[in-house]
Amino acid sequence: MLIDGFGRKHDYLRVSVTERCNFRCQYCMPEKPFSWVPKENLLSYEDLFKFIKASIDEGIKKVRITGGEPLLREGLDVFIKMIFDYKNDIDLALTTNGFLLPKVAQNLKDAGLKRINISLDSLNTATAAKIAQKDVLATVLEGIQAADDAGLKIKINCVPIKGINDIDVIDVLDFCKEKAYVVRFIEFMENHHAKDGAKGLNSDEIKAIIATKYPNFKAVPRDNSSPAQYYELECGFQFGIIEPHKDDFCAACNRIRLTAEGFLIPCLYFEDAMSIKEAIQSNNVDEAVNILKKVLAGKPEKNKWSSKNDNEVSSRAFYQTGG
Repeated sequence: MLIDGFGRKHDYLRVSVTERCNFRCQYCMPEKPFSWVPKENLLSYEDLFKFIKASIDEGIKKVRITGGEPLLREGLDVFIKMIFDYKNDIDLALTTNGFLLPKVAQNLKDAGLKRINISLDSLNTATAAKIAQKDVLATVLEGIQAADDAGLKIKINCVPIKGINDIDVIDVLDFCKEKAYVVRFIEFMENHHAKDGAKGLNSDEIKAIIATKYPNFKAVPRDNSSPAQYYELECGFQFGIIEPHKDDFCAACNRIRLTAEGFLIPCLYFEDAMSIKEAIQSNNVDEAVNILKKVLAGKPEKNKWSSKNDNEVSSRAFYQTGG
């Protein structure tokens, strides 16, 4: 069992397989060209699997594959099958922008993937293109349908940005209601890689927009293992809002993150990290597990986006850590 210094049990590992992305979303990626980490610096699937296997043995029950955009890394279905074959009841999930899903969704399902989170920030073609810096909407919608057809459980993530896609919140909600997909609206997390001047909607602003069409929604009891607070419309459909500027869900945080280069990150915001790369590549799995336990021992109690630190801006690139 993996326990941190505040007594929190950790059973959820997020694994980034690449920092590369085929979008340049305004709330995440820099617009100017920059250097990617060379492929040879990344842990191989075999090395990532060594650590995942050891983590499962230590009590990890959920593994989420992230990026950058994870579908850019070839052979992802083979990697997923490695994990599934080791423990087929593991909760295997993937986060993606959906652009490459049309051709691979069924392969991912066949490999053992169970759930998928897909970004959908607008149902307006021009707005989606403005956010991603390329024409993406039609292909993303094809990807969502392909995942649905394959039988994957789907969650939709939407980041509302003022003056860009704030008017699309209800459209995204209605789309998910019609399709019976879970939808979470995520407060924008300030970071140095976002477009200058980008400003997100807070939870109250998101709820005010939704109330213009659905005035009688109500909060539902919170699942402490989820970062989202869920609300229920009169028809019974639920939507979630993730509020990183509050730290109420930190008390039950059960997540640890591994980057494609082998850095273990205890909290999305904090800069502290330790590398397992040398230990894993030398087949010293026990040492890698010891490093994991050291990282957990030093995990902070809360993030820095609380209301007392409104001016905090993260220098960490979320495309390196899977958000």
